[in-house]
Amino acid sequence: MTKDEMAQRIAELSVLRGNFTLRSGRTSTWYIDKYRFSTDPELLRHLGGLFSDLLPEGVDRLAGAELGGIPLVTTAAMASGLPCLFVRNQKKEYGTAQRFEGVMNEGDHIVLLEDVATTGGQVLEAARDLQEAGGRISTIIATVDRLEGARENIESAGFKFEALFTVRDLGIESR
Repeated sequence: MTKDEMAQRIAELSVLRGNFTLRSGRTSTWYIDKYRFSTDPELLRHLGGLFSDLLPEGVDRLAGAELGGIPLVTTAAMASGLPCLFVRNQKKEYGTAQRFEGVMNEGDHIVLLEDVATTGGQVLEAARDLQEAGGRISTIIATVDRLEGARENIESAGFKFEALFTVRDLGIESR
């Protein structure tokens, strides 16, 4: 599947029309339902390869936030051979009481994967949590950039930002 075919497939599966409130609080007449593309096995296999191709040198592990980042970081780990971390939205209150699942060592170079980036708020929270735990985050890679400020917010926080696709690739004109 070519990158253009992947963009078309993501658009067919995931772009919904209507009135939606985004995580950022903004409203939109269209929405990208990330679960529709992140649960498609063929797309996941190809996304894993695209993520792997964008990884910088010296990465120790990948990370993805629950819930949407988990299948993405898993397929990228499989494609790259790198171990991954699952970042919980909240520390669990039972068992090991972890905020992250998987092994992270002090100073590990981590690339954080995101599903759909609007303002970057959720992925920046995850990046800060990983840094506080001793990880070194260099790069954040989104599957789709909505072109609504994520790049600017992520880069102004000191991280490199990449996106596999933008909404324009999916046939949507941003605001």
